[in-house]
Amino acid sequence: MADLFAEKAEDWDQRDLVRDLSAAVSASILEQVALNETMHVMDFGAGTGLITSHIHPHVGKITAVDVSEAMLEKLVAKEALKGKVSALCVDIIETPIDARFDLIVSAMALHHVAETEKAVRRFAEHLKPGARIALADLDSEDGSFHAEGTEGVFHSGFDRADLQALFERCGFQDVRFVTAHTVEKETGSYPVFLVTASRR
Repeated sequence: MADLFAEKAEDWDQRDLVRDLSAAVSASILEQVALNETMHVMDFGAGTGLITSHIHPHVGKITAVDVSEAMLEKLVAKEALKGKVSALCVDIIETPIDARFDLIVSAMALHHVAETEKAVRRFAEHLKPGARIALADLDSEDGSFHAEGTEGVFHSGFDRADLQALFERCGFQDVRFVTAHTVEKETGSYPVFLVTASRR
């Protein structure tokens, strides 16, 4: 499979939009989820580790998962993450890993997954009973957030009520939404939600 983020990885961390969004989502996660030093966290769609960089001081260890080898190379090169963060280049939707986590975090990755329900079921399978998920993505939008023809984008955001019903159907409870950030672009304003939930 082609690495759709190979070129983007080069300057990803220097992009103001990306940095601002990652900081806001991370702050929202820290506000909504009680973290502690015993936790093993999966960062799904971890990219260059911008969310991981904010979360890692508060938890025991992080497994950063992504399908982009180029992005993960940037992550593992960061000195601050060494010793606590391991990287896995794998599509866990198709190839689950033999691990159960205390928390899954994710930012702006779900709209890159074709089968949303399959993804949410996989998240549940990778969590311990009672463990939590904190996932950020776009509210439903008109398709203008990404440039026309952008590869690997399967959804123009998500309807919160529909996503809540899906999470509940897939074994989650206490599903809650907050608005973590709003991305301002020339094409419009794009709210980004953080949904948190507990695995039953």
